[in-house]
Amino acid sequence: QVQVVESGGGLVQAGGSLRLSCAASGAIFSVNAMGWYRRAPGKQRDLVASITRGGSTNYADSVKGRFTISRDNAKNTVYLQMNSLKPEDTAVYYCKATLQATGLWVPNDYWGQGTQVTVSS
Repeated sequence: QVQVVESGGGLVQAGGSLRLSCAASGAIFSVNAMGWYRRAPGKQRDLVASITRGGSTNYADSVKGRFTISRDNAKNTVYLQMNSLKPEDTAVYYCKATLQATGLWVPNDYWGQGTQVTVSS
């Protein structure tokens, strides 16, 4: 069984910073890409940032220059450093891990439960 667990959300004032963490654990053979998504109230879930196993990154235009994604392959963990936060960054942030579970031949997407980030003005 595979688990994906996020942590690090909370309430912060505009201009502040938060760091999210996400760890994949369990019966894992290999972890491919990992990423962060967010869903604001009344909106769909959108990509924030993603990172491949080799370290290539991709960011939504709205967070470029403010957010940084990184990962620790040895720990199957991905991080999202969020700086210069704005009220419009308020959302539930979800972690996705594309990984191959032990005993399976193909990778699948596994999602965390989400963590709330609230930015006050």
